[in-house]
Parts: sequence; C-alpha cells; structure tokens
Amino acid sequence: MSLYLLPLAAPLPLIVAALLGWRRQARRFSRVPLIAEASALGGLLIALASVAVLTMRGSGNSGLMGWHGIGFSVRLDALSVTMLLLVAFVGWIVVRYTRTYLDGEARQNHFTGWLCATLAAVLALVQAGNLVQLGAAWIATSVALHRLLLFYPGRVAAQRAARKKRLFSTIGASALVIAATLVWTSFGTADIASINAIARSNDASWLAIAAAAMLAIAALLKSAQFPTHGWLTEVMEAPTPVSALLHAGVINAGGFLLIRFADVMLSAPGVLAILAMAGGFTALFGALVMLTQPAVKTSLAWSTVAQMGFMMLQCGLGLFPLALLHIVAHSLYKAHAFLSSGGAIEQIAAIRRPGAVAIPDGPAVARAFLIALTIYAAIGWAFGLAFGFEHKSPQALALGAILIFGVAYLLAQGLADAAPRPLTSKTALYASAAACGYFSLQTAAEWLMAGALPVAPAPGRLEWTLMALAVLSFGLVAVAQALFPLWASHPAAAGLRVHLSNGLYANAVIDRVLGGWFVRKPS
Repeated sequence: MSLYLLPLAAPLPLIVAALLGWRRQARRFSRVPLIAEASALGGLLIALASVAVLTMRGSGNSGLMGWHGIGFSVRLDALSVTMLLLVAFVGWIVVRYTRTYLDGEARQNHFTGWLCATLAAVLALVQAGNLVQLGAAWIATSVALHRLLLFYPGRVAAQRAARKKRLFSTIGASALVIAATLVWTSFGTADIASINAIARSNDASWLAIAAAAMLAIAALLKSAQFPTHGWLTEVMEAPTPVSALLHAGVINAGGFLLIRFADVMLSAPGVLAILAMAGGFTALFGALVMLTQPAVKTSLAWSTVAQMGFMMLQCGLGLFPLALLHIVAHSLYKAHAFLSSGGAIEQIAAIRRPGAVAIPDGPAVARAFLIALTIYAAIGWAFGLAFGFEHKSPQALALGAILIFGVAYLLAQGLADAAPRPLTSKTALYASAAACGYFSLQTAAEWLMAGALPVAPAPGRLEWTLMALAVLSFGLVAVAQALFPLWASHPAAAGLRVHLSNGLYANAVIDRVLGGWFVRKPS
C-alpha cells in the first residue's frame, strides 16, 4: 500500500468518536470526550507522520481508491501537509478545551460528536486529490457546522445565524459542484494535480474561465465575504469552541480552495480582479466595524471578517503562498484569542495606566507614516540585496505597504507631543521588527511552497490599478484612524460610530430580505 495514503487515516478515529458521541447522547458521564481528545491527538500524530512521508518521498498522489474518478485519493504536497498540521493541531486544542468547557452539559456528547465530524470532514477536504472527494468533504463540513451552530436550538439568534449559514453554504456548494463539473469537462480529469498541471501549460478555455468564476463564488460564500458575513458575527450564540473551530480550516476553506486551484485561477485575471475588490472592501469594512464593538467575542468575529477579506485580497493579487501564510498565522492567533476571551476583560482591567493617552496631531501622523514607509523601503532593499530583487513581486511589495500602515498608526502614538521618549523608541523598534518579519516570512513561505504553488504573475494595467486602489484605500483608513481622537467629540463622529457599530445595517437588510426576523419558535 502506498505511503501517500497515510493521511486518509487521520479522519478515521474522529469518525469513530463522532459515532460514539451520537450513540451515547443521553449519558453525561461517558468516556466520549476523552475518546474524542485521544482521536484528535491521533489525527495530529498522523499529520506529523505525513510530514515525514513528504520529506522522504517528495510530493505525490496516492492513486484513486474508486472507479471512474469517483473515490478517495490523497494529494500530498507542501500545501496539503501544512493544512493537515494546522487543522489537526487546532482541532486537538479545541476538542481538549471542549472537554472541560462543556463539562456537565446534558448534551455534551452530542456536541462532541458533531465537533469530531466537522474536524474529520475538514481533514478529508485539505488532503483531497480528486474533485469528488473535495466536493463531498466541503458539503459535509457545512452540514456538521450547521448542527454545531444549533447546539442551543431555543435561541432565536442562533436559528437566524444557522439559517443564513445554511442558505449561503447551499449556494456555495452548488457553485462548487458546477465548478467541478466544468473543470472535469474542460480538463478531462478529476485529479486535482493533473488539472493544475494542464492549466499551467495550456491557454484557458471559456469553460476554464467559467469554472474559475464558480470557484470564486464558492470561496467568497464560504469565507463570509460582504454582504454574506452576518452569520459569522452571530456565531457567538453557539458555544465558544465553535468560534475557535471555525479557524481550523472551516471559515478559511474558501482561501484554501483558491490556493489549491491556483493555476486555474491564474488563467482568469478578471475573476482574480473581482476577488481582490470584494476581499479588499470586506477587509476595510470589517476592520472599521471591529473598532466600534464593545464585546470581546463580537470584536473578534468582525476581526475574522476583515482577515478573511484580506485573505481574498491576497488571492486576488496572485499571492497564493502569502495567502497560505496568512491562513496559518490567523488561525493560530484567532483560535487562541477565542479560547482565551473569557479572561480578556480581567487582563485589560489589570493593566496599569500611568497617565493620559498621547494623542497625535496631523504633523505627527504625517511623520509617522513617512518614517514607517522609509523603514519598510530600507529593509525591503536590504532583503532584495540579500535574496535577489526578482523575488519581490510588485504585488507583495504593495501588500507589505498595506501592512506597514498598521505599524504607522502605532508609531504615530509614539510621536505625539505628550508621548514619553521610551514610547517613541519602542514604536520605532516595532516598525522595524514588523518590516523584518514581513519580508522574512514572505521569503520563507515562497521557499517552502516553491513547486507546489505558482509565483505571482507580472502585473498588467488592471493589476496595477487594483494595487494602487488598495494601497490608497488602506492608507486613507489608517490615517483617519490615527486622527480620529482629534475629532471624536464631534457630533458627526458620534453618529458615524453608531452606524459602524451596527455594521452599516447590511446584516439587518439581509435578515429582512431572507425573513430572518421571523424564525419559528420551538414548540
């Protein structure tokens, strides 16, 4: 038996744990949570063993266990192994946390069963070597997540969130099925590695472009892009482990889909442009709304909306290795943030505040952005001299400039007239560290994914326009955020804050259109 089949064993113990959880729903003090934790740990160990197989044997396919393109197969490469490790590790942490978090709940086994089923589906998704397995795992993930969202079925808000999620998931799954059919018809195979190889070497047909458009629709809906983001911001009606589990390849499965079919997506520049615009707008929208949220978990949910938008922007610009790096970093950070959100208020209250907050004026903000961009350019030049300027695509440089705007906001606090000198030194150090970190991680991601993912193509007029709009938009928002304390007391600012805190009422409009306010109450 081929060693490339090893990853297929990762979901199996979780499926067993899920079946036990569903069968023993009424037994509160059974060993199901302990078995689930052991199963998740087993999946993590298999993922680690898969890394060893990749290191020894290199990338490859397991071959199909089925007939006529329908069955199970594994695509083992740097992308699938990275996602396997990420999903298995975060999943194990979430299952372990759930064992204590839901201790004493009458339906703990029921929840644990669906939790394990969701993880098993995602593990099958990220290693899929053929279209049929990928589509089936995609749909299974949505079905299992729907049951987790309704763990408290009596909550009207939970019903509303689950209804919206089911609707958008159904549309997204339909788009994926259509995309798979078009891809199979266009390329003549259901093997994902062969599809990407053909797309890389041949000109795109209209079927391939249509398939790329359907893949984009499926990804946008899966990753809660505007205006379909509402269910994600209402997921707090489910237990906290569900919020953390979303970052184990569930909410970011849309990004994974685009990365897996990167060569197909590159054949449709117009589709990538739409992805970049939709993702960029969602990122800006989510970030602005996040700043107005008083509740910790709600703020984290809006942050996820923004981060998923930024992930789509990266894919739209053709920066697939950086999009994968973003998925890994954001998943680890945000899963930890949700699981530790219970103690966030106490931690913030315990912070000693030595005095008034330093508020930068206009000249201080201008100096901060100039210094931050100068530091970014100098460090980028140094990395170019060390590793070669050909590795620094214009798209990656534009993305780094957007990221450095966030550091410039912090730097502005250190340049305020009332800021102590140590704060100024620290913020300058943070700006330098952020620029070094960005170029280091970018170089590492591109090196690790060499051969597995395509490099960003040379930008044309459309790509240059999108990059300019993105840098300008994010820059203006960062400047406005830095200057906001100067006019926060203005009545217009107060009104804007109210509108932003309600997400500009986009979710309310979707609720009204879908009839979400009138959810049938349980009898």
